[in-house]
Amino acid sequence: MYLLGGLLAFSVLIIVHEFGHFILAKLNGVKVEEFSIGMGPKLFGVKGKETEYLIKAFPIGGYVKMLGEEEQVLDSRSFSSKSAPQKLSIIAAGPIMNFVLAILLFTVIGSVRGFQIPVVDKVENNLPAYEAGIQKGDKIIKVNNKKISTWDDFFTQVYMANGGNLNITLLRDAENKTLNITPVKDTKENRYIIGIYPVVLEKPGFSKSVSYGFTQTNTIIKQTFDVLKTLVKGKVSSNDIGGPITIIKVSTKAAEQGLIPLMAFAAYLSVQLAIFNIIPFPALDGGWIFLLLFEIITRKKIDDNKIGIVNYIGFAILMTLMVIVVVKDILYPIKL
Repeated sequence: MYLLGGLLAFSVLIIVHEFGHFILAKLNGVKVEEFSIGMGPKLFGVKGKETEYLIKAFPIGGYVKMLGEEEQVLDSRSFSSKSAPQKLSIIAAGPIMNFVLAILLFTVIGSVRGFQIPVVDKVENNLPAYEAGIQKGDKIIKVNNKKISTWDDFFTQVYMANGGNLNITLLRDAENKTLNITPVKDTKENRYIIGIYPVVLEKPGFSKSVSYGFTQTNTIIKQTFDVLKTLVKGKVSSNDIGGPITIIKVSTKAAEQGLIPLMAFAAYLSVQLAIFNIIPFPALDGGWIFLLLFEIITRKKIDDNKIGIVNYIGFAILMTLMVIVVVKDILYPIKL
């Protein structure tokens, strides 16, 4: 049951993403030939008026196939016949829908469960925060010149410092105070701490829940780009990289914890899916967005057949990488 819950949550992210492409294609008068959830062999499908809706064997993605997407087609309803701004709206709709889904999920989570804010509620005696003079009611504004909007922002900066010095800016009685604090290792939790606990809004109103939805999504975006930076710098071990199997495992564990943890993981994953798709690589939405922005700025049309060839090559590379990651997932799984 939990496995099905995890698969369902992951599938919802794909459906929402592809629905963004689908609905904007329809609004722009583009014929959609296929709407697929999953990849690989076809399990079953339903033929609509002009679109075939498919479920495929491997729940690791999906796609919307539009007339004239991969080559020039002389048809008023083809993707290739549309203007660059129209194409851009269709392509960008997928990632945007994933960001919107994350905001909605975090809003619901905040309204039901409440959420932590970067305001100090309790200070542990004889720990760095106490010794530095942090007090109950202090609002954390910045850590190491990074703006703090959520408690997760603060937690991330402590984690990223890895025991190094923290330059913390606080708001107290309408005045800013800056403190330098060195975290200590909590051997039980195996992480660095300074000894403070946040205020928890247990019954936030609608506006505060919506605000939390936006700020928490923004926090996940910043965390993701921080991880990408460390990945580019080669500071991430291959043991920390997982693929579809890892995602399903984590989704299943989240489902075991209850609906709210599963929703939180789905929101987190929705942001990851959006960001991954806007990477400017052929066959990804980001590759299309880059080319279309180039067309809009330079007013120079790029040959659709050439774009199709480049996207085909990009897709082949992505599928190869996917196979490698899946094999790694099977042979060297991440320990959860």
